Amino acid sequence: MTGWRLSPRVKAADGPRLKLVEDYKMNPHEKTLQRQSGLDLYGTVVPSRMLLGTAGYPSPAILGAAVRSSGAAVVTVSLRRETAGGGSGQRFFDLVQDLGVNVLPNTAGCRSAREAITTAEMAREVFNTDWIKLEVIGNDDTLQPDVFGLVEAAGVLCREGFKVFPYTTEDLSVAERLQRAGCKVIMPWGAPIGTGQGISNRRALESLRAYFPGVSLIVDAGIGAPSHAAEAMELGFDAVLLNTAVAKAGDPVRMAQAFSEAISAGRLGFEAGLMPPRDMAVPSTPVAGTPFFDLE
Repeated sequence: MTGWRLSPRVKAADGPRLKLVEDYKMNPHEKTLQRQSGLDLYGTVVPSRMLLGTAGYPSPAILGAAVRSSGAAVVTVSLRRETAGGGSGQRFFDLVQDLGVNVLPNTAGCRSAREAITTAEMAREVFNTDWIKLEVIGNDDTLQPDVFGLVEAAGVLCREGFKVFPYTTEDLSVAERLQRAGCKVIMPWGAPIGTGQGISNRRALESLRAYFPGVSLIVDAGIGAPSHAAEAMELGFDAVLLNTAVAKAGDPVRMAQAFSEAISAGRLGFEAGLMPPRDMAVPSTPVAGTPFFDLE
């Protein structure tokens, strides 16, 4: 949205009136994005709590439109996929640069700590960033993280000055080790990558949030519907990272907007304070002082 500029002939007193006009001209999606509080990632504050992957879109044009529609300020990029693409890789880099977003390279496909460390070091040179989404895959069927290799690689990269975003399970003890290794952001999965199952272990994620109140927690993987993303945000998580649910949607651009608004709504609900669930019904209308009649 283009910002307003006051003409020299406009009096300062007209400022509030112009502000009302500006607000009126914003569409509902722009207003939703404006309400979102910022997300702190290693001292960098970004305006959106939605992080978006860039793989699997029908075309580069649809990818670009989806990123813009989502309002995401951070996109993930696979170094391996793009460097293997030759000239198409360069075109992809140009597209991402034109979007004006923060790039979060990842180590997707790495299956050992050493492989992930080497890929991260290459990504820092290619993308000129010390951010890295650290993935060390331990199982080809579930794409479950190898948490032992993950902790090892995280320790090395943190000591090398990287700002590590580790993709992990919901295991509390693993999260503790990642924090001790130097990670200030932790990214537990909601469900296995690409399954679209949503939050499969809600209690464990609730425990993570309660145990790490000062750590940025981002649900990563398994999110399939906007309602799943809203649920994660209602639990108090700081952000959601997703890819397949948008890229493989019938209309990725509209789905990106749907997820953005769901994430904003979930966060707003968490900040407002959700009512606790009860085992018994409680009338919303007071019954004290109302007449009761014996109909028998």
